[in-house]
Amino acid sequence: MKYSSLLGHTVEVLEEIRRSDVPADSVIGQFFRSRKYLGSRDRRFIAETAYGTLRHRLRCDEALRRAGADPAHMTSDGRSLLEALAFLVSVEGRLDVTGEDVAELLSGGDATTESKAVSDILNRLRTDPPDVTTLEPAVRYSFPAWLVDRLRAEYGPVEAELILSSLNEPAPLSVRVNSLKATVDECRARLSKEGIETEKGRYAPWTLVIPKRLNIFGLAAFKDGWFEVQDEGSQLLALLVDPKPTAKVLDACAGAGGKTLAFSALMKNRGEIVAADIHAYRLEELRKRSRRAGAFNIRIRQTEHTSDLAGEHAGSFDVVFVDAPCSGVGTIRRNPGMKWTISERTVAELSRKQSMILEQASSLVRPGGLLVYATCTLLAQENEGVVDGFLASHSDFQPKVPVERAAELGLSEAIMGTAIKLLPHRYGTDGFFCAILARS
Repeated sequence: MKYSSLLGHTVEVLEEIRRSDVPADSVIGQFFRSRKYLGSRDRRFIAETAYGTLRHRLRCDEALRRAGADPAHMTSDGRSLLEALAFLVSVEGRLDVTGEDVAELLSGGDATTESKAVSDILNRLRTDPPDVTTLEPAVRYSFPAWLVDRLRAEYGPVEAELILSSLNEPAPLSVRVNSLKATVDECRARLSKEGIETEKGRYAPWTLVIPKRLNIFGLAAFKDGWFEVQDEGSQLLALLVDPKPTAKVLDACAGAGGKTLAFSALMKNRGEIVAADIHAYRLEELRKRSRRAGAFNIRIRQTEHTSDLAGEHAGSFDVVFVDAPCSGVGTIRRNPGMKWTISERTVAELSRKQSMILEQASSLVRPGGLLVYATCTLLAQENEGVVDGFLASHSDFQPKVPVERAAELGLSEAIMGTAIKLLPHRYGTDGFFCAILARS
């Protein structure tokens, strides 16, 4: 197999990801859309190598240092190339990569000299790989040291390493069958006719898992609104809230509306859902998705602040759902480049923003109603810290643990204290936190 062209494209992808503020999967998707000449096999190699290099970056750097190539003294594209090489050889154990495959991609110098230098590195990568078990957890799992220290302090060293390992695993492709248009069995049968075999989810009754990676957005079943791409953990949050068909619900940070649409289906297109967000482009996407799904009980509102809704809706919602903007640590397996962009400072800034949003949202809950705080992070500063701080100054709210509902969904062990935590290594979902607070 000739790797030079494929590695060249992989380096382009890695460089674009490092320059971009958008998630890696979005960058890779755009990269492939602009290079339609790449076949499915080439795309798979490029994507898997890029994701793998991002997931195992520190481990790759350690392997390169042992092989005599210090990443700290390389150009950005040279570093990307050799890290991808280290991933293929040290992590994946490929034996067919040669110096000639990559020498022509290195800038400057004589190709023969470059080829020999790379061949020497390759030989040392193969013959003297690092003993993974002796590496510090931050290097072994390739996570920033501060994040490893946080997880170890909050979950203990054993559970923290299980979390880190699971976040390095590729996320499954999960979809939520839209019950407004089809049953699970009907959707499975239709997807099968389109050549797509599926498996039922482990916990959420409307989940289907598609083992094979493909562009499902081109499927007729998707275009007809029979399903939405949604992690099973995200679906479980909606099921734990379980809004009744007669309810008035606010999705205060709706974004593009994944959970909004799940609420609409659970409410059987009845009641009222107000979907609010500060970003117009996300709400426009929600409008498109709502039309495709046949969800007609959703009202869309663009707001600068959650408090903008107070004049019209103060104390009027049965459920106020705050899917707060967060660091997204629980979704790193889906966007591994994220681990290198978040910092302790951004986590602190986000926790302050989360506290402000929760405070503003609380006035919109009717007496006897529910205030639900959810994130896709695993850090206490953004989870328990925000909720505990809110409860300390709001005696009219009390935690309400959904014990019966969690048991029905097989999530009894996900109850931790007064909240629900979905940990990737336990449930195979993205990492989520959910606290339900009842207003007296």
